Amino acid sequence: MFLFSGKSKILKFVLWSVLLMVSHNVFAQNQAAVNWLSFQQLNDSLKSHPKKVFVMFYADWCVHCHKMDQVAFQDEQVAHILNNDFYAVKMDIESTDTILFGNQLFVNKNSKRRKSVHEIPLMMASRKDFIFSVPAIVLLDEHFEAKARYFQYLNTAQMLEVLLP
Repeated sequence: MFLFSGKSKILKFVLWSVLLMVSHNVFAQNQAAVNWLSFQQLNDSLKSHPKKVFVMFYADWCVHCHKMDQVAFQDEQVAHILNNDFYAVKMDIESTDTILFGNQLFVNKNSKRRKSVHEIPLMMASRKDFIFSVPAIVLLDEHFEAKARYFQYLNTAQMLEVLLP
């Protein structure tokens, strides 16, 4: 009898483990995802169909940026709004890519330095009398004119306030 209960417990454990894995996979497939564009893709999209632009500047070492990826940008409503009402662009500020945007080339002139910042984020998200910081979010209208800038972690509720008119 003791041996049977041990097998029964193992069987229950295996069944629960399988159920958890299956439910986790189903949940992961249903999670919201923002369709992030690069600046090169944005350039082409703006030419064919102008609409508002949401730009997220981040760095790999930025804890708040990663938390926003895990919280606000995984929210179904946030992802829906960004995917439908905006072109959502995400850029690593330390990128060493040469980017052609609006018939102009942009580079990271200090790419050899630690924590360098590419020209595009410096141009779009710099603040007078402040060092450049991330996360940095820039909202632009359909004419590519800056309407708002945020230099902080935004949780889901704050992100929705920023995105909803």
